[in-house]
Amino acid sequence: MAKRIAILTGGGDCAGLNAVIRAVTKKAILEFGYEVYGFEDGYEGLIKNSYRRLEFNDVSGILTLGGTILGTSNKANPFKYAFKKGDQVIHEDRSQDVLHNYEDLDIDCLVCIGGDGTLTIAKKLADLGMNVVGVPKTIDNDIRGTDVTFGFDSAVEIVTEGIDRIHSTAQSHHRVMIVEVMGRTAGWIALHAGVAGGGDILLIPEIPYDLNRVVERVLLRSKKGKRFSIIVVAEGAKPKDGDVTIQRIVKDSAEPVRLGGISFVLGQQIEEATHLETRSVVMGHLQRGGDPTAIDRVLATRLGTRVVDMIENKEFGQMVGVRCQGLVNVPLDEVAKGARLVSIDDPLIKSARSIGVSFGD
Repeated sequence: MAKRIAILTGGGDCAGLNAVIRAVTKKAILEFGYEVYGFEDGYEGLIKNSYRRLEFNDVSGILTLGGTILGTSNKANPFKYAFKKGDQVIHEDRSQDVLHNYEDLDIDCLVCIGGDGTLTIAKKLADLGMNVVGVPKTIDNDIRGTDVTFGFDSAVEIVTEGIDRIHSTAQSHHRVMIVEVMGRTAGWIALHAGVAGGGDILLIPEIPYDLNRVVERVLLRSKKGKRFSIIVVAEGAKPKDGDVTIQRIVKDSAEPVRLGGISFVLGQQIEEATHLETRSVVMGHLQRGGDPTAIDRVLATRLGTRVVDMIENKEFGQMVGVRCQGLVNVPLDEVAKGARLVSIDDPLIKSARSIGVSFGD
């Protein structure tokens, strides 16, 4: 009897998910004759036993497509599944339902494609006795155990293009323009896109900023004849001795606190202190959408094909990661230890400082 594997995509969507689904499915069928199934909407499908068979033709032509053909969810945690009972949000453990569905379908291995939240859940499922392997996905590039995640390059390209377009209007109107990007605890997008887009001030979660220093830099540029400034700020950036800016609370989510709005708070503060016209732009879900870059298509294909080898070799309870451009196996225990943050002495931070970029500290 042919081995059966199943795939799910969890957490926020990003460019490159379909490329991984394609790579896993094609190699599994062509090289090993596996049967491949896809659970729909991430762990929601695993909880509710919603799945479909993936044939070779089902994944042909999806390499260039953004999003995920399987759907995803960032709310469905099998160990803390939220549902409404009247006006209240109740949480219950549905992990045994997941285990039953896994066993009932006679799955040999579950491929979990996602970020630290998805892979932390995968680790817990492995502890229950399920054969699980992981593929690192997130635009935030913050998964421990890998140098890079697919989806990151595509997001950086989108943000960089946005900053490029902001430059022309900032110059024309002599404004301070603030571009807010994703990054709850890790500032990888703000750092890389900010440097690539020529940002003047980059504010990231790892380096709490001093508002006075930000204002001083804006005024200094103005005095030197630079009649505009570009500030790139991660949503999780916060002032020294201050806290993050919360947009709203989603009670039925695994991560109920939703950040956002730091650019508008900061913009008002800068305008009041400098009397310079200030505008804010939130990149938001634009960072997640669209076709994957060539780099992400290649990386997704490499990760997807490697994970099939891990299944064949029974290397379960691990994630495929990237280190020094090579592929390695990373225990899910390591992934679950927390996010990979930007080091304050990261070489790119040093390079940025050396050309006059401020981090508000």
